[in-house]
Amino acid sequence: MNKIKILGTTAFVIAASIVITSCKDRRSTGWQYAPNMYEHIAYEYDQANPNFKDGKTAQVPPAGTIPIGFKRFDYPNNNAGYQLASTEVTNPLAANAQNLADGKALFTTFCSPCHGVNGQGDGTVVQHGYPAPPSYSKGQSSRGGAMKDLTDGKIYHTITYGVNAMGSYASQVAPEERWKIVMYVHQLQQQ
Repeated sequence: MNKIKILGTTAFVIAASIVITSCKDRRSTGWQYAPNMYEHIAYEYDQANPNFKDGKTAQVPPAGTIPIGFKRFDYPNNNAGYQLASTEVTNPLAANAQNLADGKALFTTFCSPCHGVNGQGDGTVVQHGYPAPPSYSKGQSSRGGAMKDLTDGKIYHTITYGVNAMGSYASQVAPEERWKIVMYVHQLQQQ
């Protein structure tokens, strides 16, 4: 009987200690499947980092590197770059119905608030008192020449860098999308 009492007491003590120690955090299984999620070893971008000479985690990219997917446009943001783009740059996209439809949708979204849906410089922004851009079919460019004679390169340069009151759309419109807009602007020039 004494052996049964000792075994029973021992079993009770073991069971009680298991229950007591397991009740600390019911959400934890006690296993760590991905310890890096619990014990963060990476540095945040704004933290000091002893691995670099300047002590910063956020490093400037090495000189001459180009981000993945970035397409260079090596024409300066001045009149000489504009004129050079006019003679050297042509639209690399095929002139087809899909690209033209995409160009129209992009033009409607990004350009029509100022230029108007038909490119006549009568967009909703203009109707609220903002200076009107010239019409693509009848207007004169502030850089000289008729708007209906703008080339692929001139239009692309203007979308990339902006001109006068128009700011750059390089951050809003990807290079391929700019070419689609150029294609649609040529259609508006013929109206």
